[in-house]
Amino acid sequence: MRQKIVAEARAWIGTPYRHQASARGIGCDCLGLVLGVWRALYGELPEEVPPYAPDWAEAGGRETLADAAGRHLRPCDGAEIAAGDLLIFRWRPHVPAKHLAIATAPGRMIHAHDGAEVAEVAITPFWRRKIAYRFSFPGAP
Repeated sequence: MRQKIVAEARAWIGTPYRHQASARGIGCDCLGLVLGVWRALYGELPEEVPPYAPDWAEAGGRETLADAAGRHLRPCDGAEIAAGDLLIFRWRPHVPAKHLAIATAPGRMIHAHDGAEVAEVAITPFWRRKIAYRFSFPGAP
């Protein structure tokens, strides 16, 4: 299952960034990438995703992404990142985590970010310090 997750995420590489979108090859944001991978592997989304503004996390002040992930994914134990893990990043202390990526290896990830296309990049020390949560998709031990 982990290899299927990685393969599907890699199929999104090159998709332009588009806020609130989730269409492979057309546009997505970081959440849209994860939702698209979910749909490809599991079918229908387990819950409705409401519209959100770019500053949704700061405005709401809640761990919305981590809470949603906790309802449908399994928290990972240990510090070792595995291919297929969902990574959730916190930009600054004391603000909700609001960026998502899918690990493709212990030191690599795929993500979408504003002003760029979906890309596979190294999990540099900068990124590693920002990881707030790590989850496994269903069926990925």
